[in-house]
Amino acid sequence: MSHNKIREDKTCLNCRHVVEQKFCPNCGQENSDTRKTFHHLFVHFFEDLTHYENAFWKTIKNLLVKPSTLTKEYLSGKRLSYLAPVRLYIFISFITFLLIAMFPNKVSEEINKSENQFVSQTSKKDKKDKKVVQTFDSKSHFELKSMREIDSIQKYGKEDEKLSDFSYWIYEKAVHVTEKNTKKEIIEKFIESFIHNIPKILFIIMPFFAFFLWIFHSKKRWYYFDHGIFTLHYFSFLLLIFLILFIINKIGSIFEGNGPITAIVNLINFVGIIWMCYYFYPAHHRFYGESRFVSFVKSVFLFIINSFFILFLLTFYVLYIFINLH
Repeated sequence: MSHNKIREDKTCLNCRHVVEQKFCPNCGQENSDTRKTFHHLFVHFFEDLTHYENAFWKTIKNLLVKPSTLTKEYLSGKRLSYLAPVRLYIFISFITFLLIAMFPNKVSEEINKSENQFVSQTSKKDKKDKKVVQTFDSKSHFELKSMREIDSIQKYGKEDEKLSDFSYWIYEKAVHVTEKNTKKEIIEKFIESFIHNIPKILFIIMPFFAFFLWIFHSKKRWYYFDHGIFTLHYFSFLLLIFLILFIINKIGSIFEGNGPITAIVNLINFVGIIWMCYYFYPAHHRFYGESRFVSFVKSVFLFIINSFFILFLLTFYVLYIFINLH
């Protein structure tokens, strides 16, 4: 809770109402000193997000182990006991991508290990043949035809050899990227850009996810708003599980080579992934109140439709990232 120093002046700075106690009875603003330290701002930021400790842990507990409970409670009017859906999602996504940014990229590390192992093995087998090592050197590039060759084919080649306008545009972008970046640089930049922009992808997907829910359910009984709250809670759950598994795997990597700990980490990963896949069905069944069979059928259809839609968006997003590499 807030421990700000209360002002001696009993006049509210916001609405000029007389404040007898800590909070203004007219507008609700705290009658505290307006000059704050950086520490206060930092603490207040997390207090704002978590809405005090009890509400925070109660929200997290229900989100993880009681599918749809938060959504039903929120729509029934019980809102002060839990974090608001938008605030919850923002908080979890903030922590998730902050931690991802703080830790080195595992894929990038594997690329470095693979490259070093290849060069080391090649050097041992043939120390005299330096060209073999150079072909896998970090300065090597993808082998694509030059734009001069492509333009020649477009102008003088056979019809079945020519590229469409769209294919030509894609190829031109690919040549531009590969001329300025090595294979390793392209992969590292792509992964960095992808992780950095995942929140944007999720924000794009969520309204469509709610729209598909709206299509599959009664328009008289459910508003799009209801589906939106359900979607926010569901995506918050997915991010939270991802965050937990990410932290556990990072801790497990510290004890790499320790059999029992590795086994425990693998077991937790397995259970977490199974729960992520299964969670939507009980959440859907409990929230919409349909029979188990109907809810199961709808859940399967919604899963398939959303999977294809997400795949469709990710395909275009991957293309977008690739053509915008520098």
